[in-house]
Parts: sequence; structure tokens; C-alpha cells
Amino acid sequence: MSTVLNLPIAPVAQADPVASRGLAARFGRGSVAVAALAAGIGLWYAVSYLVLSPQRRFLLPPPHAVLAQSLLDSVHLRPMLVALGVTAEVAGMGFVAAAVIGIAVGALMSQTWWLERVIFPYAVVLQVVPILAITPLLGLWFGYSTTSRVAVCVMIALFPIITNTHFGFRSVDPGLHELFTLGRASRLQRLVRLELPAASPAILTGLRIASGQVIIGAIIGDMFFAQGEPGIGTLMDDYRAQLRSTDLIAAIVLAAAFGVAVFVVCSVVSRLAVGRWHGSGSVR
Repeated sequence: MSTVLNLPIAPVAQADPVASRGLAARFGRGSVAVAALAAGIGLWYAVSYLVLSPQRRFLLPPPHAVLAQSLLDSVHLRPMLVALGVTAEVAGMGFVAAAVIGIAVGALMSQTWWLERVIFPYAVVLQVVPILAITPLLGLWFGYSTTSRVAVCVMIALFPIITNTHFGFRSVDPGLHELFTLGRASRLQRLVRLELPAASPAILTGLRIASGQVIIGAIIGDMFFAQGEPGIGTLMDDYRAQLRSTDLIAAIVLAAAFGVAVFVVCSVVSRLAVGRWHGSGSVR
């Protein structure tokens, strides 16, 4: 008689389909981003060499000229980086001020209906008034230095923080409010333990939007308020007046890269803060 050996069979390792799909999705998004960048550079070259004549090519120099004459030349690059640091400092101060004011005002609006009726129209007016129209008035009020630059950043970034904070507080589950009422929670306990955590995804969304807005405000402030250390916007205005198009495009590229970096950092912070318990933090 033959003896059958019952040997343990090692399980066959199988790939996680969810992880595989996530990796494929990330690779697909990266490929699309690279393709879009290549298409943009190709269009840039086409306009420089096919649309513009050699006499007018200074209006849009080709990418390699911007790279060689500005971004890789330390004489041209160094003042841009110093000015970008000044702009980043102003944008940081404006972002912190806008975050504190915006979250406080949005939370205050959500507490009673009459405060919402009083405050919200002014927030809308602050959003719809062109910032370029009110910037000279800020110069008259605060002077033509750093304070006015920060004020421009606050004004341009305040509305998304207020509206998203207000939306987050008003979107709390009514059932949870009833549960806190049954527990006889105080107003402060309800605010700290229920409303603020529940509204945090919306608040972080508003902060992420405002992070890009403050950079725009800082550059606008640089262009209008030239007293003190020059920012990247001040250099842009100088390059425009001197027809230094390669340096102007390089400064725009640096400012755009800084804005993208700030937005990515805010997105990562938002995902780390709420990604484990809220759908807005999930990677798709």
C-alpha cells in the first residue's frame, strides 16, 4: 500500500488588488502630468520659433534660453531667490493672519443666525471688490511697506477660509448635536469636542485654497508697495519695464513653482490630519 504524506503546503503569496490599483492609478496620473508638461514645453517652442519672427522672439524666448540665461546663471538667479524669500515671508504672515481671522469669523457666524446675517454680506463684498482697486487705498492707510503687503494677502485669502469654516460648522450631524444635548454638554464643550473636529475637513480645504491666494496677494503687494526689501513681484515689474523677458519668465516660473510647493505641502498636511477618518483625505 502506498503511503500518502500529508505535508503542509505553503500559501501562495498574492498581490493586493487594492494596492495594485493604487499603484497603477498613481503611475497613470504621473504619466499624464509628464505628458502635459511635455506638451506645454512643445507649444512654447512652437510659438517661439514658428509664430514669432527672430526680431520679436524676445517676447517669448524659448525654454532653453530662459534656463541658460536666467535659471542657471547665478548672477541672475540669486536676486530672484532673495526676492522670493521676501515674498514668502510676507505670504506666510498673511496666511497666518487670514487663518486666525477667517476661522474665528466663520465659527462666530455659525453660532447665531443674526451674526451670519450681519457678517456674511461684508465677506462677500470683500471677495467681489477687485483687489487691484483697493490696493492703493491700503497704501494710504498702512503705508507702502510690509504692513500693506500683508494686508493685501489677508484680504485676498480671507473669504475661502470664512466660507469653508462656516460650511463645516453648519454641516455637523444633527444627531450628534442631540447626543451632546442629552449629555448636557456646555457650549464650549460642544464647540471644542464636536463642531471643531467635525468642521476640520472643510476648514483645511479653505486653508488649502487660501495658501495659493496669499502668494498672489504677496506678489500684487510687491508690485504696488516697493518700499523696503524687494519681493519677486517687484523684480517682475522691473524686468517688464526693462524688457528683460528671460528674467521675467524665470521669475514667473520660480513664483509658480513656489506656489505649487506650498499647495502640495498644505494638501499633505490636510491628508495626514483627516485622511484616516474622512473621505476627503483618501488618495484616489
